[in-house]
Amino acid sequence: MANFTVQVESGRAGKDGNPSVGPVYRNLLAKDGFPATDSDMTTSWDVFRVAAQKFSSNRMLGHREMKDGKPGAYMWKTYKEVYEQVLQVGSALLQLGAKPGSRIGIYGANCPQWIVAMEACNGYSLICVPLYDTLGSEAVEYIIGHAEIEVAFVQDKKIKEILNSKCEELKSIISFSSVTMAQKDAAADNGLKAYSWDEFLQMGKENPAEPIPPKAADLCTIMYTSGTSGYPKGVLLTHKSHATYVNGVDLYLKKFEDKMTTEDVYLSFLPLAHILDRVIEEYFFHNGASVGYYHGNINALRDDLMELKPTLFAGVPRVFEKVYEGVLKALDELLPHRRMIFHALYKLKLYWMNSGYSHKKASPLADFLAFKKVKARLGGRVRLIISGGAPLSPEIEEFLRVTSCAYVIQGYGLTETCGVSTVGFPDDMSLIGTVGIAATYSEVRLEEVPELGYDPLATPSRGEICVRGKTLFSGYYKNPELTKEVMVDGWFHTGDIGEMRPDGVLKIIDRRKNIFKLSQGEYVAVEYLEKMYKVSPIVEDIWVYGDSFKSMLVAVVNPHEDSTKKWAESNGYKGTFRDLCKLEALKKFILQELKTVAENNNLRGFEHIKGVILDPLPFEIERNLVTPTMKKKRAQLLKFYQVTID
Repeated sequence: MANFTVQVESGRAGKDGNPSVGPVYRNLLAKDGFPATDSDMTTSWDVFRVAAQKFSSNRMLGHREMKDGKPGAYMWKTYKEVYEQVLQVGSALLQLGAKPGSRIGIYGANCPQWIVAMEACNGYSLICVPLYDTLGSEAVEYIIGHAEIEVAFVQDKKIKEILNSKCEELKSIISFSSVTMAQKDAAADNGLKAYSWDEFLQMGKENPAEPIPPKAADLCTIMYTSGTSGYPKGVLLTHKSHATYVNGVDLYLKKFEDKMTTEDVYLSFLPLAHILDRVIEEYFFHNGASVGYYHGNINALRDDLMELKPTLFAGVPRVFEKVYEGVLKALDELLPHRRMIFHALYKLKLYWMNSGYSHKKASPLADFLAFKKVKARLGGRVRLIISGGAPLSPEIEEFLRVTSCAYVIQGYGLTETCGVSTVGFPDDMSLIGTVGIAATYSEVRLEEVPELGYDPLATPSRGEICVRGKTLFSGYYKNPELTKEVMVDGWFHTGDIGEMRPDGVLKIIDRRKNIFKLSQGEYVAVEYLEKMYKVSPIVEDIWVYGDSFKSMLVAVVNPHEDSTKKWAESNGYKGTFRDLCKLEALKKFILQELKTVAENNNLRGFEHIKGVILDPLPFEIERNLVTPTMKKKRAQLLKFYQVTID
């Protein structure tokens, strides 16, 4: 790989009770210090305001109207039209008594109204507080109270939930669409005023007010992280953090031949209350490009892909696992000789990509004969794929790089870092299995974790990932103790365990809190093991569990339905998928499959799974077993399966 990093500080051994730390790495763009940012773009409001002036007639936000229960074609609003609505919404918020610094909630699925409300907050120095669409009533009540939200924009189907909650701070709600008289009456009974979207726009039209532009240091948003345990934490992000991120992406993309243009289109389906989608959309607005929103049914996302034909597709690893599984299923249905041709073309293109050729030049013939069909599954126009939220398995990353006919980038970041703090590079095959190098305005180092045996000065260099830079959060809202715990001497301690290559390339190993000791004293990194075991075709998902009082690991497995039915057919079993999951024979087969995976990957004996529980139902948000970004809630999983495990 080309050298894109620079070491700016050497590692040093720990002393006086302080841990050892590894070398500090920066992006090569920041070798002499972080680059200057654009003086005309210091806030999130600047990002949108300048774009609205520069690209006024461009398509900005698109959505699909439902007709007879089916989504229609995308309907678009231009930058000028959105800007006008932003001024109307901002003016109406002032009429409700909002003042600079007031917290405004936004609760619902991604849609144009979500962005209009967000930009109104930006333009009038109000603080946007997103609520995850899938958080549930308890967490929503907590956030509204904790952030002291008096006004909230609410998706129409969430109004009932808000009205049934105990949110004493809330004074007004604005629907993303309509509001019934019954809902208005119910709101009044709770001491609330309820407005339809059109009513609120009209209020702003009749009472126009000039924007109140924020300063760079002003708070832009309190973004509550979904968390894998306990109540969500309110992450404080300033306008400077958001604007600096946009500047950093600009500088990063200048390195590459392909540039973003106003013709680019992004399909938004990851929660806007999640930092990844938020910063991607802001960067698209900065470039005058278009964002189309999914129609609300994540299981019918392919319909939106076919209709919108995006050029950028971003998702969490689970999304790409589904794409991968879909292609493998299609391959299984091909005639044997066609399957052989596909695999031969795969090996050919992979060889040339490993030899340094870009995905475009490695094998145009293979793209034409086989891989354009994979590209078609994502709409046919995707030229950049971004994976974030959790590490993508090397197997799937390689597969996407070879078959998608698009650039594939994996990054690493948290809400606290306002987007990516490390990022990969397109077409550099040496980065597969890593999350790249420090982003433009970030510094990265590893810190010793002595109780787990991780030493950043050893070979390989391993430890807790720490980040410092220009996009970091300001702290946790109303939680100075936790802020002090994770921020030490300007370094944010992420809680993630990483491995640093000598060239500054980072690999994620596990979460610090997901590593535990078995009774024989051996440490187990469960996320790493789960990633390994999911390679088995029979495993849809897996949760690995162990504790310090036991010497072995057990697992709850969601079997892959199609693979399970094939196994049943070839072994003479009949019944529904749920019935099959009760079979002791299936349990033994899956346990043997897991053993094979462990042996093939040279896992140590204590890392082998010794017992399994089969659950035909996936680990779902609805059962509170995963976060909205599909990270496992391990405490909830243990609570849910405790009786069965014992």
